[in-house]
Order: sequence, then structure tokens, then C-alpha cells
Amino acid sequence: MAAALLWLLAAGTLLVSAGADEAYDLLHETYKKGVDLTLEQLNSHVGINHHFLFFKSLSKSDIQPGFDVAYIYHNFVLKATKCSKGTVDTSNCPFRNDRPLIDCAVCYKTYNGVVEATPKPYIHCIHRPALTEVMKTARINHCNEMGYSSGAPTLLASIGA
Repeated sequence: MAAALLWLLAAGTLLVSAGADEAYDLLHETYKKGVDLTLEQLNSHVGINHHFLFFKSLSKSDIQPGFDVAYIYHNFVLKATKCSKGTVDTSNCPFRNDRPLIDCAVCYKTYNGVVEATPKPYIHCIHRPALTEVMKTARINHCNEMGYSSGAPTLLASIGA
């Protein structure tokens, strides 16, 4: 009986840690680039002690005006793991449930699948309890007002993936 419970616990742990990377793996490459930019910026902060992983998308939008150019908006959630910051192998990093989620919005331009430096990618992340409707609106407005060269596309007007 104890062996069966131990086996179930081990199997459950594997499923939880496998799910941590699975959500990220299911993202399209275009959206992974924005998540990667965000995690890079988050990990550069001295006050961050835990390793964070992509948890889920809240909304996605893209405009593809042609010529291999795309304008991307992605609102997603990061979740702390039990691993320390800087962990390379995240396959054994189960999510923590005692830390608040980090809500992130990122918008950027890609050309041939590569994130362009101009306009500068916009990244805004904040712990969920502190996120306000004013902040959400400011994020969207900032992304819609970024200086795009192909006219005046509105990121959130497209129906994304």
C-alpha cells in the first residue's frame, strides 16, 4: 500500500513538472520570443530569487502586413517555481503555489521571425495583486501607439491565434 502511494506521488510530481514546460512548448515560435525576452529581463532584476516559467497565455494578437513583418502583442502569466534563479535545466522545477502570479504584456515587431530593435520591444510585468485596470489600459495604449512604419496598425484589432 505504501509503495503504491509513493508511486502515485512520484508520478504526480513528474506530471506537474512536465506541465511546467509543456505550456511553453505549445506556444508558436513568434510568441516564445516575447516570453524569452520577458524572462531575460525578469531574471536580470536583483530582487528576483526564484526561477519563473511561462504558465499560460491570457491573450494574443498579431498583425502581418506582409513582407515577412509581424507586429505581436502577448499578455501572459509567469509562475514561480521551486528552483532558484538561474536554473538551466527546468525539467525538475515544479510550480510554487505560495507566490503570486506575474502578469506580463509584451509587444514587438518581427522581421523574418527575428525580433526587431526598432521600435524597441515593450515589456510590462507586475505581480497580479497589484495589476489595475488603468495599467491594463496603459499597456494596450502603449502597444497601439508604438511607431510602426507600415501605416497605423492597431495590434488588438486583429484576431490572433
